[in-house]
Amino acid sequence: MASSISIPRRVPLLLISDNVLLPGSSMRIPVRSLKNMNMVKSRLLGSNTLRSTIIGVIPKTHDSDDVDEDLSSLHPIGTAAVVVQITGTNWPRPAYTLLVTGLCRFQVESLLQESPYPVASVKQLDKLSEDDNEEIQASEELGSLAENFREQAAKLVEMLDTSIPVVAKLKKMLDTVPSQHLPDVCSTIVKASFSEKIQVLDAVDLVERFKKALPLLMRQIEGLKLLKKARKEGKVEIVTRKEVSRPLNMRGVFRKLDADLDEDEREEDIDETADLEAKIKAAKMPEQAHKASMKELKRLKKMPQHMPEHAMIRNYLELMTELPWSRGTKDTLDIVQAKQDLDADHYGLDKLKKRVLEYLAVRQLKNSLKGPILCFVGPPGVGKTSLGRSLANTLGREFHRIALGGVCDQSDIRGHRRTYIGSMPGRIVQGLRTANTNNPVFLLDEIDKLTKSLHGDPAAALLEVLDPEQNHNFVDHYINVPFDLSQVLFIATANNMAAIPPALLDRMEVIQIPGYTMEEKMHIARRHLIPKQLKEHGLSHEQLQIPDDTVKMIISSYTREAGVRTMERRLAGVCRAVAVKVLESRNSKDQQKTVGLKDGQKAKEKEEENKEESALVHPPEMPIVIDEAALEDILGPVMFQQEMSQRLSQPGVAVGLAWTAMGGEIMFVEATRMPGEGKITLTGQLGDVMKESASLALNWVRANAKKLQLDSKDLLFKTDVHIHFPAGAVGKDGPSAGVTIGTVLTSLFSERCVRSDTAMTGEITLRGLVLPVGGIKEKVLAAHRAGIYRIILPQRNRKDLHEIPENIRREMSFVFANRLEEVLDAAFDDGFPSISTLMDTTSKL
Repeated sequence: MASSISIPRRVPLLLISDNVLLPGSSMRIPVRSLKNMNMVKSRLLGSNTLRSTIIGVIPKTHDSDDVDEDLSSLHPIGTAAVVVQITGTNWPRPAYTLLVTGLCRFQVESLLQESPYPVASVKQLDKLSEDDNEEIQASEELGSLAENFREQAAKLVEMLDTSIPVVAKLKKMLDTVPSQHLPDVCSTIVKASFSEKIQVLDAVDLVERFKKALPLLMRQIEGLKLLKKARKEGKVEIVTRKEVSRPLNMRGVFRKLDADLDEDEREEDIDETADLEAKIKAAKMPEQAHKASMKELKRLKKMPQHMPEHAMIRNYLELMTELPWSRGTKDTLDIVQAKQDLDADHYGLDKLKKRVLEYLAVRQLKNSLKGPILCFVGPPGVGKTSLGRSLANTLGREFHRIALGGVCDQSDIRGHRRTYIGSMPGRIVQGLRTANTNNPVFLLDEIDKLTKSLHGDPAAALLEVLDPEQNHNFVDHYINVPFDLSQVLFIATANNMAAIPPALLDRMEVIQIPGYTMEEKMHIARRHLIPKQLKEHGLSHEQLQIPDDTVKMIISSYTREAGVRTMERRLAGVCRAVAVKVLESRNSKDQQKTVGLKDGQKAKEKEEENKEESALVHPPEMPIVIDEAALEDILGPVMFQQEMSQRLSQPGVAVGLAWTAMGGEIMFVEATRMPGEGKITLTGQLGDVMKESASLALNWVRANAKKLQLDSKDLLFKTDVHIHFPAGAVGKDGPSAGVTIGTVLTSLFSERCVRSDTAMTGEITLRGLVLPVGGIKEKVLAAHRAGIYRIILPQRNRKDLHEIPENIRREMSFVFANRLEEVLDAAFDDGFPSISTLMDTTSKL
């Protein structure tokens, strides 16, 4: 007699809803509930023998998903199953999926535990014998049912496409599966409801099971017949919606059904493609772009809507129709009005305004002028970005700003190729789409902040955009057809011209914006910043007045910058403080109106007692005038003080001038000496160029010690020198500190102090020649802001003085030098006697 296989009497339960696992079938079950998660962690995870772990899969009989709280709704009959596979993850939270295979039915006798997961005592209902055909062979009725069922199952498989791997595998399985497992297997294959599968699960008797499963099989066969007939008659949509209510749960059937429904989807696309075709014709594209668009439109008409490329082509055609191929704005070519507008928007900046007016004049004489590529270079806060917007308003063009700071991908400029999902055009084409004209003003902001990466060099991608001889055929990778950018007025802004690649810089016309003088800042504050801050803070001139002396104090004592941003922040701080006082005054007046006669008398007595707190009890009278004392109360102590005489009161200290991306700055240089072996120590976070300047200056002083009357060898060659640049947290580099370092070393060894009203800049050679440097205007303005009015400059920088405003030149004293000896003679009080004697010696030849 054949031996039977039995399941354990105690099994852990896995609770599922809206589905039924039948014996002989496999199912993937997601683990979501807490009890199911506890069972998986306790009984399954960590087990190396999953196939020997038998669990009970039991369905719920109501629609609620809360399987943790209510165990009374569990179906009394379940399926014993073996866990074949566990997949999932523990991060960020546990999530598992079980692959289980049903073995046999069981009946729940009693629940042994409910927490942390249910465990039940069960009774096995199906036999798992080695000879599974004993029961069918013993009953004639059961044998005929099994034979009929197998014939119908084979008929169902024959109606499917056997070229599909799933169908071929199903056909092979039905040829080998035992007859008593056919009802359960076929009930899993066909599309059946939850209640119908529950009926098959409850059919413990094999005859009853065949009778419950056979109608499901016959219904699926009839549905496939109707589908095949409807396909021939062209009524797929009517049949599938009204007569075939339960299609086969097989990928092959759905694939065929989708293919038949493609025709209806294409009919829905007819209106869309016709609309796109009309837009293409109305866009007035160039011939090459029109051909490319029509080619893509033909592809779109032939492509099913559900394909991913369908959406890509549609987006491409919508972009092509929205680009301003032939739409432009007419320039406002009134030179006089343009000059008035620029003067009203910005004070100073004469060089820039002159260049814009030249462009307008030539544009008025010849309408076909290509748009220039201007590059505004200057420190932050001088108005480079607002100048671009003002220029667009003057010309009557659309304005679009493209922020390039931090861009490291060339595709941001030239677009992505249309080879993958998510591709898009570059920022140039997107800007044209936004501006909706082919001649806008494009502001390429912070062009010196572009960076290279693994995705290419965006600065190199801009070469074609910013080349007036090439950008009439600019090709974006996304649209892949040329677009004419020659009418676009490109304006680039940068803080540091050295950070722009030379090839890109060569294509632009650089206009330096060095910074503002005290007088210019006063005008800007009066005409623009103070009215703007009053408006933003809800104040008026009747409530707040800031005298010119107060504005000067803000500029000189609370800011030290080339632009006006910090000054604007200080003015905003003053407005905020006054806003508080205005509200206090308003509330106090409201309270006084509501006080009665008696209370008014008490209030008056209280005011007399608290005269020291009059600022709170007696609100200030309007308007509030900000004087020096009030300014210090609001903004705090003075931030910048004149410290030249204190810093230069001992030998070995001098003031140099430096250029930075933030504008010009003054720079103190200090030196000291100690016994040693003639070594030099440099501190202050210096770059390589400045370290070389220090070594050069020290060697020149040593070589000319006798000429300078510093002939003590112990002093020069048995002494270590330490040169320090204060503000050590700020990096410093550049070829303009040689003159300053040479003066500091001479002051140290001669024990003479450098003049406290003098600053200097310039580079030296090993022979003592003074070489010209850049950034003269920025350096002179920085010295003027710091209260230094005497500057030593290289002789060859005399030509740069015309850039400095006339009022600044009148206040300053300039000394020009060709050699370092001349610098030393001008840097010390009463000159340098030994050098003066040499300079006065005339040649006898």
